[in-house]
Amino acid sequence: MLTPDHIALQDSVAKFIAREITPHIDEWEAAEIFPAHDLFKKLGSAGFLGVNKPVEFGGMGLDYSYEIAFCEAIGAIGSGGVGMAIAVQCDMATPALARFGSDELREQFLKPTIAGDYVVCLGVSESGAGSDVASLKTTARRDGDDYVINGAKMWITNGTQADWMCLLANTGGDDVHRNKSMICLPLRENGKLRAGITMNKIRKVGMWSSDTAQVFFDDVRVPQRYRVGEEGKGFTYQMKQFQEERLSGATRRVTALTNVINETIEYTRQRIAFGKPILDNQVVHFRMAELKTEVEMLRSLIYRAAQIHMDDGDMTELASMAKLKAGRLCREVTDSCLQYWGGMGFTWDNSVSRAWRDLRLISIGGGADEIMLTIICKHMGILPKRG
Repeated sequence: MLTPDHIALQDSVAKFIAREITPHIDEWEAAEIFPAHDLFKKLGSAGFLGVNKPVEFGGMGLDYSYEIAFCEAIGAIGSGGVGMAIAVQCDMATPALARFGSDELREQFLKPTIAGDYVVCLGVSESGAGSDVASLKTTARRDGDDYVINGAKMWITNGTQADWMCLLANTGGDDVHRNKSMICLPLRENGKLRAGITMNKIRKVGMWSSDTAQVFFDDVRVPQRYRVGEEGKGFTYQMKQFQEERLSGATRRVTALTNVINETIEYTRQRIAFGKPILDNQVVHFRMAELKTEVEMLRSLIYRAAQIHMDDGDMTELASMAKLKAGRLCREVTDSCLQYWGGMGFTWDNSVSRAWRDLRLISIGGGADEIMLTIICKHMGILPKRG
């Protein structure tokens, strides 16, 4: 799928990562946060935050295959948290706004986000409604020309630094699939949290350099004109947005897993045990070949899904398969490779143990493996009848 133009984009991203990200990763990991505004402004100035977004709002206007190429490139970042934070900006919190938002709304929120002037977060998950999006409890009640928002969101990537949130909230009615709306919610005024908004930072097993927050809303007002598209269509918009999020997550892992395999090959080639390199043991080099084959099969599945998406088809089934397979491979590859690093693999400050911690998230975030299996079964027509 990749042409010389795609490769040129990836080369530019690789140079940016080497210059602006890699030298700081250990510092950001230790601090459990990275300077999102500073980094995103640099990414925006380079054009990387709007690869497939409309030109009139600052994007490159390229087709979706270039966004896939970009996702592959940022998968090489040696900290999963930084790559995930960038993906929130590009593939998780802005696709629905780009597709369904009014020109006024896209001018106000999408354009500065593509430029890197704004940091965005996605407000969907709650402590009682992660993968079960239909069960979320946060409300946005009409009051004059405003919505008044009450509730809380959980596991919000970029939360402690974000300028605005792509919020999903209940706006009325009993049908859980038609009572939700998507709202662009400003989180800060003059650099400080708006009245009625509080948040707590969450510590995580991995993805350390990405800040994650629990966010609370107490009578927070936002104009109704900040709603994306039609009222009551938010669940539908989010389900469509999820597909790009899930394929982005799988795509980034292809590069990350390839790097883990390559680094393990290099380590086991140099590490001598019982008079020969560990890599010379057939069980080791055969295992590397098996894992690389699995990763390349995942890449092919991703490219198929992306092509369907570019052809205006429904990539839901293939995107769900790709995310499911990526999650399974993240556990299999990192665990197998860590084993061959021996005692060094169980130390904290090396690339394979960081990947082991960071990459575990994809089987949980953005829809757990079990949700992906349910979606796939639904497309296969094999779900049992309800009642």
